[in-house]
Amino acid sequence: MELGWLLWGAAVLLLLHVLMELSPAVNFVLRIGFYYLLFVVCSVLTAPVCLLVNGGRTVKNMKIIKTVVKTFKYFFGLRFEVKGLENFKVEGPAIIVSNHQSILDMMGLMEVLPDDCVQVAKRELMYTGTVGLIIYLGGVIFINRKSTTSAKMVMADVAKTMTADNVKVWVYPEGTRNCTGDLLPFKKGAFHLAVQAQVPVIPVVYSSFTTFYNPKKNLFTSGKIKVEVLPPIETKGLTSDDVSDLTDRCFCTMRETLFRLSGRPS
Repeated sequence: MELGWLLWGAAVLLLLHVLMELSPAVNFVLRIGFYYLLFVVCSVLTAPVCLLVNGGRTVKNMKIIKTVVKTFKYFFGLRFEVKGLENFKVEGPAIIVSNHQSILDMMGLMEVLPDDCVQVAKRELMYTGTVGLIIYLGGVIFINRKSTTSAKMVMADVAKTMTADNVKVWVYPEGTRNCTGDLLPFKKGAFHLAVQAQVPVIPVVYSSFTTFYNPKKNLFTSGKIKVEVLPPIETKGLTSDDVSDLTDRCFCTMRETLFRLSGRPS
């Protein structure tokens, strides 16, 4: 009986392998499915560890989560080439902004995430079962993107927490995923926050995923991701009147870096 189950299992695995080789759509669905499964399984196993070690919701849990998620790249044949980590070593709080391409960004985030750094994310993620639980335990700040008033109130609280707890805050200024190989216009919330708290902005740029990941083409293969942490942009002395210029300056610098890392002309 056991031999029979082993033979059936081997046959199923062989069939899946053949289908993945023959059909990009099957390959894409299976790899994405496995990616989600990894998150569910690891969140179930990691949540109790976070509770036992740190007692509940705290940014300290991100060290545990980071250690686990950093292993995911080996399952998908992804390699990271990182430069500029020394730019995270600013004294005191900071706003970190990066481009937002796909669901794979979580792997890229955890590859370079500095200590004492919390992320700002959409509130819907809090209701994704055990994955939402582990995100909550990691201290992620949730925003209701459909309510401008609510988002502004949350960001005001973030400014207070950031300075009081001496933490960095990671924001995706595009506001949504964008897998086009370019940047969407930046929303100004993160830059208002930086000016309000008088803390530096640290841009982080990931090269385009389009050579190995493209949902529209059912493409998901192995690949290399270049990551560059750019020098901090100071905001001391800036006022709300300077936010638009700060946003534009950061956008242009990050867009130029994105094109350079991706090997395409600016």
